[in-house]
Amino acid sequence: MGGLDLRAMTSKPGREAGNDAAAEIAPDFEQSLAELEALIGRLERGDLPLAESLDLFEQGVALTRQCHARLSGARQRVEILLKDGARPFDPGSTDGDE
Repeated sequence: MGGLDLRAMTSKPGREAGNDAAAEIAPDFEQSLAELEALIGRLERGDLPLAESLDLFEQGVALTRQCHARLSGARQRVEILLKDGARPFDPGSTDGDE
């Protein structure tokens, strides 16, 4: 279907964060992402009528926006926590409580 790469819109930024704020929203985010990936699979087969493809594309755009909103919210929460004095994990750091 055209030159639009829906998979690029669904890349999984923020997975490496591994923080409680992201984990708290993970089920809803993961469910939306799974729905989006299934929808993309249906579109990529290319056997749907145009009207149905457009409907699925609209649903995909809505799911993408939901995922981005959830990620943005998690990112803001992490930034707030880091401003309050928490340090991000640095596996190469030798100055710790080991």
